[in-house]
Amino acid sequence: MTLVPTLALRNVSKSFGMTAALADMTLELFPGEVHAIVGENGAGKSTMIKIMTGIYQPTSGQVEIDGATVVLSGSKAARLRGVAAIYQEPMVFPDLDVTENIFISATDAGLLLDRRSMRRHAQALIDRIGMALDVDREARGLTLAEQQAVEIARALSQDVRVLIMDEPTASLSAHEAAELRRIARSLAASGVAVVYISHRLEEVFEIADRVTVIRDGRHISTRPVAEVTPQGMIADMVGRAVGNYFTKMPSVARDEVILSVRGLTRAGVFEDISFDLHRGEVLCMAGLIGARRTDVALSLFGVHPATAGEVRYKGQVVRMTSPAQAIALGIAYVSEDRRKLGLAMPLPIRSNISLATLAQYLSPLGLIDWRRERDTAMAYRERLNIRAPNVDMAVGVLSGGNQQKVMLAKWLAMKPDLLIVDEPTRGIDVGAKAEVHDLIRAFVRDGGTALVVSSDLPEVLALGDRILVMREGVQMGIIDSAKATQEGIMAVATGQSEAA
Repeated sequence: MTLVPTLALRNVSKSFGMTAALADMTLELFPGEVHAIVGENGAGKSTMIKIMTGIYQPTSGQVEIDGATVVLSGSKAARLRGVAAIYQEPMVFPDLDVTENIFISATDAGLLLDRRSMRRHAQALIDRIGMALDVDREARGLTLAEQQAVEIARALSQDVRVLIMDEPTASLSAHEAAELRRIARSLAASGVAVVYISHRLEEVFEIADRVTVIRDGRHISTRPVAEVTPQGMIADMVGRAVGNYFTKMPSVARDEVILSVRGLTRAGVFEDISFDLHRGEVLCMAGLIGARRTDVALSLFGVHPATAGEVRYKGQVVRMTSPAQAIALGIAYVSEDRRKLGLAMPLPIRSNISLATLAQYLSPLGLIDWRRERDTAMAYRERLNIRAPNVDMAVGVLSGGNQQKVMLAKWLAMKPDLLIVDEPTRGIDVGAKAEVHDLIRAFVRDGGTALVVSSDLPEVLALGDRILVMREGVQMGIIDSAKATQEGIMAVATGQSEAA
């Protein structure tokens, strides 16, 4: 007997004007399996999700549920047929409690009016996914993992049959991510078809039953995970072998100390941070979520000034009190949050690249020299391989990897001596990671210096010459990356051992 897929795409294409986002895509999702979908940023994963959840209508092809062709006219129509999605950034209402968040989309007015029944149902859903969570608790204080659990319970309350998990662990700690993967496997065991989208390839091999690779909007392969290798998957994703992301490429550190930090403290946040950073060196800061690495970086860039300690930059004692001061000294900061702190999404690529150096393009009357701005942007588009037909495109329509490269271009255009990069490859695919790593290496090879904050241990080992490990605002030690392992870094970050 042939098993009928819960949901299937049959030769689905989706175009936006002259741009084809999906072309002849076929995909089958079966009950009781975790089906991973992988591909570079811009490969068409988001478009595929929006078609499966009714947000987009296919230009051609069919969507099938239980073997019958359906038209999903919107997200509500998809939910009524049991198709739901959760995303990297949970959508919970902070002023409502867990129960109210679970049933925020419910259509049963009687249930909504019966608080006692609603609470019992919420508790049953939370128990089903195996999360210890008080259903009367206000959502404001929930961890990201708990917020994800609330979203899953919300989907279950609507009798979900297909649950799409789009980068669900990108912002979670290792422990939280493991808990979410356990929930996903539990849902599949209960008969739900789980779609799991992740750039963390190790997760795919741990959780998936089958893996589909897409590239440039086209289906490349679908295989049982037992028949897939990391190298083969990456080659399918990017159309070429990508080895340098996983390979240590040492920098060439000079004797000159660019940044010397002694006893840097911000009361109640972090304390007694001390290190030297040499020209041509990459120092990575590692640690679990809550280690306060970003807070140290923000203090060094003058966003939140330190309350104690000494910072010497190029031999001179400085007190960083504003980003403008840091920029004037030749320090650049690439934020982990592209949308809120890094880029102006509605503006074109050229305007974003000139943001940090806008004064260079102003005439005596305060008018922008559009030609010079465009020429600079075009040069960085070529140099950083920003995949866009022109520099007048809005940054918001680019893939995450290309947005990251635009943000790097913005800061490289000011020709800094010190580049502080916070989570340089968060939420981008393995091919784009390799390109971003190459850009950072090229920067230090040309005499720059980089301080990199990263939660990705393979990235820390691949990029860093030395690794400063933090735990809850305390510096645990500095490790030579040539002697470091992922297990060793994690042991130091969790306080189980001391750095040599």
